[in-house]
Amino acid sequence: MGALHEGHAALIRAAREHVGARGRVVVTVFVNPLQFGAGEDLDRYPRTLDADLAVAADAGADLVVAPAAEEVYPGGEPQVRVGAGPMGDRLEGASRPGHFDGVLTVVAKLLHLTAPDIALYGEKDAQQLALITRMVRDLNFPVQVLGVPTVREPDGLALSSRNRYLSEEERRHAAALSRALFAARGESAPDAVLARAQRELAGAPGLEIDYVALVDPATFADAAADHRGEAVLAVAARVGATRLIDNVRLTFGGPA
Repeated sequence: MGALHEGHAALIRAAREHVGARGRVVVTVFVNPLQFGAGEDLDRYPRTLDADLAVAADAGADLVVAPAAEEVYPGGEPQVRVGAGPMGDRLEGASRPGHFDGVLTVVAKLLHLTAPDIALYGEKDAQQLALITRMVRDLNFPVQVLGVPTVREPDGLALSSRNRYLSEEERRHAAALSRALFAARGESAPDAVLARAQRELAGAPGLEIDYVALVDPATFADAAADHRGEAVLAVAARVGATRLIDNVRLTFGGPA
């Protein structure tokens, strides 16, 4: 959605590596009103197109597509939308009803408009990545979806366009999110991982925790106590007026 940072640059560089020197890398920049709920930060969401163009060019993009809302939604808000289904009602979807319907609707439109062979999205937005992957599979989009690992600040804080809202003190508080995730990653059993993350965050100042969850990355259902294979430990919290998300990926007991 713009306000590009090193995390976005990593996506662009990964795309360049996949397609090679002769391939074409297209970046879409669009602050999508459909995915903002009432009282969220649509109006104050950073819009820095000139800087975004420079970041994209430096990272190896060939083209930036940055349409106006009137171009993406020429008749106003669309009557027909992509529904995220049950996976979209959990975690982020429970906290932000309708959010993922808006995400998938605009991603579907942008994929149709740009027609890529490969589409890359950041693993920081793990639930979004899972839902886009599922949409592409369920609706037979002719594109391969790939995730790119989260890029972090030196203190561990996941890069986000919303980090610019944080004061110096709030940034120190926000770093507790990644510290808790990394500490929990050292546990060996699903229940122990979740309990450790909850304990670490319970004593962290300046955080209003929304959720801490250990989930199956394909369905975002809660991971069972005997879960084997990949899992995602995800957290969402408000730091001051800013809502942040983060996650780490784990593997239990080898392949499921």
